Amino acid sequence: MSTSKEWIRHMVIFDLKHPQGSSEAAAFLEDGERILTSIPYVRQFAASGQISLKNDYQYVFTMDFKDEEDYRLYNEHSSHASFVKERWESEVSRFLEIDFRVPEGASS
Repeated sequence: MSTSKEWIRHMVIFDLKHPQGSSEAAAFLEDGERILTSIPYVRQFAASGQISLKNDYQYVFTMDFKDEEDYRLYNEHSSHASFVKERWESEVSRFLEIDFRVPEGASS
């Protein structure tokens, strides 16, 4: 049984209802970064646009958490809940959420 410490990588790939390259899409990505990085448990946040032809999602938010407890606290945080209710639910057309346990010492 491994006793190594693990951290959590959380990724959400998604499409917006706004056209790619629009000011509305840019505002959503900027606001998402500003709001979500204000939550103290979030590490290594990135908001990026898709370039691969292997899937058809437009964007990704990726972030790391020290452990499952920090990930749980992030999910329960009022800023996360408000962003989901006020922006995500009305502006995202579809998404896929992916979470990984990453061994400590692995490249971030």
